[in-house]
Amino acid sequence: MRMLINVPETVVADALRGIAAAHPELNVDVAGRLIVRRDAPVAGKVGLVSGGGSGHEPLHAGFVGPGMLSAACAGEVYTSPVPDQMVRAAAAVDSGAGVLFVVKNYTGDVLNFEMAAELAEEEGIRVEQVLVDDDVAVADSTFTAGRRGTGAALFVEKIAGALADEGAPLERVAEVARQVNANCRSFGVALSAATTPAKGSPTFDLPPGELELGIGIHGEPGRERRPMMTSGEIADFAVHAVLEDLRPNGPVLALVNGMGATPLLELYGFNAEVHRVLSERRVPVARTLVGNYVTSLDMAGCSVTLCRVDEELLRLWDAPVRTAALRWGR
Repeated sequence: MRMLINVPETVVADALRGIAAAHPELNVDVAGRLIVRRDAPVAGKVGLVSGGGSGHEPLHAGFVGPGMLSAACAGEVYTSPVPDQMVRAAAAVDSGAGVLFVVKNYTGDVLNFEMAAELAEEEGIRVEQVLVDDDVAVADSTFTAGRRGTGAALFVEKIAGALADEGAPLERVAEVARQVNANCRSFGVALSAATTPAKGSPTFDLPPGELELGIGIHGEPGRERRPMMTSGEIADFAVHAVLEDLRPNGPVLALVNGMGATPLLELYGFNAEVHRVLSERRVPVARTLVGNYVTSLDMAGCSVTLCRVDEELLRLWDAPVRTAALRWGR
């Protein structure tokens, strides 16, 4: 095992110490596993809180800041944060306008965020939740009942975050967040399995010369295994799977996401193939984002997320954002 770590037991804490050193605009509680906007709570603003297991960086810590999340809770690698973290995050960002929990559809996350919402409301904090479940590859998996939450988390957090920054009420922010999730579909492909620091070996066996179609971000197996395909063939398969479920009748946002170990040279080449397929299917692309945003440790591979947008959702997507991983405007 060759990893740039000290010991597996401190890998999350060490990463959080590094985030704190790089981003003084954030309050990072290493022991409590919390990342919070330094200016939180912002008067009159709905707080946005998300989180999940570590290993998917920059999701979610990299999306904390103006125009996006108010706070993020970091679990151990591939393990949900605990309700106490979520309650403390909600208390840290609540200005009296309420808090929206953005929850990816993984069983541990769902149960813990639901418990945290109940506890937070007992403390007088109004809480709404939105469940992200955009993956079209499988109906159920090792980690979920129903579809998995993947790349749509980025679109939900960015668009809902922009709306919250404009001072919209909690119910409206939650409504738009759910709309964005309903407008998103994703499909992922693995060229190699991820290796967790604790295990030190791949999470599943993928023989040389083969790939896994329809994987999740925790190393779950996908829809099927095939001999290695070209970038164009993978784009044909993945985009077709997304479009057959999404059926857009207007413009989309496109996320071509690396799983952690795929170079940008390959991702941009794959993005060209994704755009080719969308053009052939006469689907206009309003905006494109390419890079490592919702990852799975050192997995090689990629995912495609498409999100149907109207003028209002596109305006909110274009609104200024200033986080570690996303920055534009202002």
